[in-house]
Amino acid sequence: MPSNSPRSTAPDAAPYDALLLYSFGGPDKPEDVVPFLRNVTAGKGIPDARLEEVGEHYYSFGGKSPINEQNLALKAELEAELARRGIDLPVVWGNRNWAPYTSDALDELEKLGAERAVALVTSAYSSYSGCRQYREDLAVTLDKRGQLGPEGSTGIQFDKIRSYFNHPGFVQANIDAVVEAYGDLVAAGGPAPEARLVFVTHSIPDTMEAASGVGHATYSEQHLDVGAVVAAAVSERLGHEVEWDLAYCSRSGPPSQPWLEPDVNDHLETLAGEGVRAVVLSPIGFVSDHMEVAYDLDTEALATARDLGLHAVRAATVGTREPFVRGLVDLLLERAALARGEQVDEATVGTLPAFPSVTPPDCCLRRHEEPSGIPALCSEDLHR
Repeated sequence: MPSNSPRSTAPDAAPYDALLLYSFGGPDKPEDVVPFLRNVTAGKGIPDARLEEVGEHYYSFGGKSPINEQNLALKAELEAELARRGIDLPVVWGNRNWAPYTSDALDELEKLGAERAVALVTSAYSSYSGCRQYREDLAVTLDKRGQLGPEGSTGIQFDKIRSYFNHPGFVQANIDAVVEAYGDLVAAGGPAPEARLVFVTHSIPDTMEAASGVGHATYSEQHLDVGAVVAAAVSERLGHEVEWDLAYCSRSGPPSQPWLEPDVNDHLETLAGEGVRAVVLSPIGFVSDHMEVAYDLDTEALATARDLGLHAVRAATVGTREPFVRGLVDLLLERAALARGEQVDEATVGTLPAFPSVTPPDCCLRRHEEPSGIPALCSEDLHR
């Protein structure tokens, strides 16, 4: 029987016919650890003996990183959210450093008949390792397949979703997680009202930090802006002022090379010396509870806190929280509208603007003084 009610229209994801969930990757079993670390450190000449030492973090978890299962969970939630909105868009998962590799994802996209895909990188912030390196890897992989021309891909066309550190969905999910962590601290008998909030992110070399600020705020400034928004919202919800800091984890490289500081363990020692009795660690720089969170925070930093006599809890990452997943689909639709040439209100919170989806050619280099020489997709020089 025909209906007189207007027909509902699903949100428009055109011109995209696929979504590439693009991540770092991690080993699935002990024998994967050294080959995985070889991929991560390719070109740096690090001997396998040293990689075995670095791999101890993975071996302590059975040689398996949690990141792959977390990516599968995020993929499933994205598919569910797309289905809820009536958007028929396949989600393909690929990694830079482990299976399924970028080339595997491209194979799957080709089998699907995709012509124009949009990439969603599982890093919220803009820096070489969080943005450009993914775009370089995509370009290099296409080039190896004979599918990269002077203006970009000659096969599947790619765009990317902008860095989303200041998108309302990512920020709201972090606010909720921190508020819950303060509740966990109370349940554990800790002095929650006076607990210091310590945001934690992956450290990067100072040279990469400087290069990350070409044309926009630096990596650390991005985190500080988000931290201020989250801390203010948490203070309002808890009904008391929350003091906060930004610290770093997962430093690597030679000791002579300056990286962003303070290290979270050093910072905990400083706080304890100042008379702080409790802390909430918020891994605001990470999307999911992968190895940097599971080892550097849950294992190492919480052990440091115990040794210092600090009450400490770790807030959850955004993971598959509903505001975050919903926000990612909002970002997809925003990018699709931009690709169609429409005027779009790019939603942000904090003081920083939305970062560009099509980046300038020199955006997020590894170092100012050392252009990579590697083309990067989704930029003004290879905008396709």
